[in-house]
Amino acid sequence: MKKTKPLSGVLKSFKSKPSKTGSLIITFYGDAIVPRGGSIWLGTLLKFLEMVGTDGGVVRTSVSRLAADGWLERDKVGRNSFYRLAKRGRDRFEAAVEHVYNSRPVTWQGQFQLLMIGSGADRDASRAELVEAGFGSPIAGTWIAPLGVKIPAVPDSTIHLGVSASEEMARRLVEAGWPLDRTAELYHEFIQAFSPLEKWIDSAGDIDPAEAMLARVLMIHHYRRVLLRDPLLPEVLLPADWPANVARNMCGRIYRALIPMSERWLDQNGLSATGQLPKPGPELLRRFKGS
Repeated sequence: MKKTKPLSGVLKSFKSKPSKTGSLIITFYGDAIVPRGGSIWLGTLLKFLEMVGTDGGVVRTSVSRLAADGWLERDKVGRNSFYRLAKRGRDRFEAAVEHVYNSRPVTWQGQFQLLMIGSGADRDASRAELVEAGFGSPIAGTWIAPLGVKIPAVPDSTIHLGVSASEEMARRLVEAGWPLDRTAELYHEFIQAFSPLEKWIDSAGDIDPAEAMLARVLMIHHYRRVLLRDPLLPEVLLPADWPANVARNMCGRIYRALIPMSERWLDQNGLSATGQLPKPGPELLRRFKGS
């Protein structure tokens, strides 16, 4: 596949940042394969990762590791292997669908939820899920989020309180609890890396299906990594020049424009254990609706 200049720039940006093959595989499954039945032939996966420039041996090793770690499960049909997301992968993806494709910040009601976790081991065990859920930590062992944010699984010993705060005090807590400067930088990097795709889509006419598939997955992979750093705080508590809406609207416009030709690539190359992939369900068309 001869890559266009904008797509070559996207690939260069992707390769300039540390990213594990296994993480990209999970993005590919969650974004492209789950809406088409969830199961894909290993050969299709190899063909997609070849476009990224990933060696087949590296892909097979990553798939084996993901299966061993409970992210993928395999169906063997003759000499062919077909993989789908295991329960762990499905649960993680389903939890991320609204966050990534249809994210909406909660409304500021003048209150924070405050969690106090005393044990150092419990803090370490809970950190990743709390951050992904949108909680910040202004001081060690204390986590906060606006009222309305869903609380993930936390240790039974956790103290849970509701606290009121004026907008001024809330902004001070936000500044202490979340690295918003770094998150803003990541949004700007995303916008810079993928904004050339808008002009490319507008001027390219019929986009090559392989290029559309590659651009779509790499964009969502990058966007997801940025968005999972964003606590999706109420707009009133954020800096005036917060770049999240610009990034989301740009991503949505590009994504929806790429859907037809990227789905054609799956029609042409995707195989499940029962043959051709089923057509996508309605969830795919709801993604980024209104962007």
